[in-house]
Amino acid sequence: MTVPRWVTAATGRVRATAETGRHLAAPVTTRLRAAWATLTPVGRAVLLVGAVAWVLAWQFGWREMSVVAGACLLLLAFAAVFMIGSTRLAVRMSVEPPRVTAGDPVTGEIEVTNTARTPLLPVLLELPVGAGGVGFDLPAMLPGSTHSELFVVPTEKRGVIPVGPVTTARGDALGLFRRDVTWSEVTEIFVHPRITPLEPLGAGIMRDLEGNTAEDISMSDLAFHALREYAPGDDLRHVHWRSSAKHGQLLVRQFLDTRRSHLNAIVDQRPDSYLSADDYEVAISVAASLLVRAILDGYDATFLSGDHAMTRGTGKSALDACSRAEPGNLSLVSVAGRGARLAPDTSVVFLVTGPNTDFVTLQRSAAQFPVEVGKVGLRVDSTSRASLRSAGDLPLLTLGRLEELPSLLKWGIG
Repeated sequence: MTVPRWVTAATGRVRATAETGRHLAAPVTTRLRAAWATLTPVGRAVLLVGAVAWVLAWQFGWREMSVVAGACLLLLAFAAVFMIGSTRLAVRMSVEPPRVTAGDPVTGEIEVTNTARTPLLPVLLELPVGAGGVGFDLPAMLPGSTHSELFVVPTEKRGVIPVGPVTTARGDALGLFRRDVTWSEVTEIFVHPRITPLEPLGAGIMRDLEGNTAEDISMSDLAFHALREYAPGDDLRHVHWRSSAKHGQLLVRQFLDTRRSHLNAIVDQRPDSYLSADDYEVAISVAASLLVRAILDGYDATFLSGDHAMTRGTGKSALDACSRAEPGNLSLVSVAGRGARLAPDTSVVFLVTGPNTDFVTLQRSAAQFPVEVGKVGLRVDSTSRASLRSAGDLPLLTLGRLEELPSLLKWGIG
């Protein structure tokens, strides 16, 4: 069935009119949404009570309801006066230093400048800091004037502390309206775990200290392996001319790959593995100490604890990764498997856990790595003294305090 042209034309005009209406109403709708957003739950309740009272007064002629509706309207009008005008500020937030060890002080400063052409009335400045926050009452400020506030970031515990964003809250004394404006970005403060100094990791801990050869054939490395016939595409720099002249054909050198030492520290994140939350913090500190020493010695380093991972980073990035680590439910075996895939060239792996992890789980976790990888189990038990025992090819170290780690490594592995 063919639709008449006049129907199509009329439909098009209706759609065009509706589209034009939407465009014309868009500014009004935007302003209404912005105004509605400034109403607090208390303000919306007053508006609802006033609307209901007005309907009851109109439908049933209740004078009492008309008084209630008028009172609500006057309250909203009085409170709305305090929302007139806009706040124009230039806010600079600085926090120093951005990285500290747990317990070290961190201070910050907020500098606020009134960039408007009119004076700024007193306003509340809010700054979230971690799970809490601080508030500052900015005084009245003339155009172009600047006001500064200092604050302190608590760093008693390891972790990553978000600071900011800086916001201003403008509202009325009755709490009917409130408008929040954000003036800065979020800054992260990394609170690194405590570490203990360790002696350089010698050959007793790190396999291939000077670059031991592997069985992988390479055309460019340090360890000479054998000669073979030249093949198209081979680098002429690897041609052994003396042997080629002797055998009457081109012969090129073959090499064995050499590998750089790579330490992999894996921390069990399950709370049930430890006697207390403090033991988990000691486990993170143990891993951080090993990572820092390995990086200082020029080795590659990888860290994993649950979902948090870092590989081949600097000392700063390694400690940042340790700061982000949190307790969770991922099993040590699954995390070890991910560590083996993330760093297939691992030389030695440390599996750090608590006393509630059975030895079979440690063995299964160590089995995620190839046979040639050195494996060390390390338990953190605040009720035990430093000790060493071994079952099969997996040495198991136990320590109660972080300070016992240097002597334990030297005695147990060195």
